[in-house]
Amino acid sequence: MKYIVLIGRILYSALFISASLGHFSRETIAYAKGHDVLFPEILVPLSGVLAFLGGLSILIGFKARYGAWLLVLFLAPVTLIMHDFWHVQDLGEQALQKTMFLKNLSLLGAALLFTYFGSGPMSVDKQR
Repeated sequence: MKYIVLIGRILYSALFISASLGHFSRETIAYAKGHDVLFPEILVPLSGVLAFLGGLSILIGFKARYGAWLLVLFLAPVTLIMHDFWHVQDLGEQALQKTMFLKNLSLLGAALLFTYFGSGPMSVDKQR
């Protein structure tokens, strides 16, 4: 059973680690600017750093509670600002943004579970 938690950490963190690199692209910064994000040239790359460090922390299970808080800090504003489906007029785009919003809520819920329970077995945190 201890492998289940490790597999869960790998699958969960993969999203944040792989997506974090996109936060340094001009396209992502421009997309955020279109959502009226303040200082997108600073905040978008910073959000990429939060996602990467939080994901890596959970992946290896090193200071995973802190890493999970980094993901909460990343997910809360991104979810509310970038996936504001209630402001979208086009029904197709509204459905997409609502799906992304709900996906992020579930990711946020899982991050909160990591803040409470930590990384579980087979992690650097458990080796100390």
